[in-house]
Amino acid sequence: MSLAENIQEQVATGATLEVENLEVTYSRVIVAVQGVSLKVPANSIVALLGTNGAGKSTTVRAISGFLPVDDAAIKKGSIHFDGHSVLDLPPYRAARLGIVLVPERRKIFETLTVWDNLRLSHGPSGVGRNWSRKVEQLFEIFPRIAGRKDQVAGYMSGGERQMLAIAQGLLCEPKLLLVDELSLGLAPHLVQELMAQLHRLRLEFGISILLIEQDALSALEIADYGYIMEGGRIVYEGAPDKLRGHKDVQEFYLGSGESGRVSYRDVKQYRRSRRWWG
Repeated sequence: MSLAENIQEQVATGATLEVENLEVTYSRVIVAVQGVSLKVPANSIVALLGTNGAGKSTTVRAISGFLPVDDAAIKKGSIHFDGHSVLDLPPYRAARLGIVLVPERRKIFETLTVWDNLRLSHGPSGVGRNWSRKVEQLFEIFPRIAGRKDQVAGYMSGGERQMLAIAQGLLCEPKLLLVDELSLGLAPHLVQELMAQLHRLRLEFGISILLIEQDALSALEIADYGYIMEGGRIVYEGAPDKLRGHKDVQEFYLGSGESGRVSYRDVKQYRRSRRWWG
């Protein structure tokens, strides 16, 4: 059985993520996410877009169970995955249900080899006799790391580290892959390559992907639906064509307005001068 067939068998019925009215606070008093609701249907790619500090990573940490690490907590709302509540589950239990996080900044074990990084990543079935075969099949999907299994991971380029991080996530047998800031610090041609690989993964393996991104233009190329966050809230949502056609989205996120791409300070000044999002 191929890797794609193996994962397809695991998620044959698909799984949907539903977040309703989520509120998250830091240090018990600082509200970072307010009333966020979103949905990731089975076998889809959904983009969660916004500038730095909009609340995107906090939202994905709430879904994956990593909030306590940051002295943060869910105060209101619900999170359901595959029909079950996953509210406040620790990360290992969320992962067992199929929710796997690929964190921002390509968090890998830099002093270990690529091969050892992958050996540390496995799902509920563990590292069995089929594990090495699965890794070799992943090397076919990510050819840039195919010949580097004995290399120390810290010596790879940023794009190669991101590919390794995604491969680690796939070995955890996900139903839903949460990819946080895929494009951070990468050259545009590498971002396009990685986006194409994510699109292929969704199509071949039948997994859902929640893509957290500042690079709205690249994310909307592969997404089925998108949400835009600002100040801890969802301020706009829709299909990619709808988002690309919205004047404010063009101005602030796609760099195609009259003044081109603008800074977060400009966004705040703009909000003071007119009603936000019409």
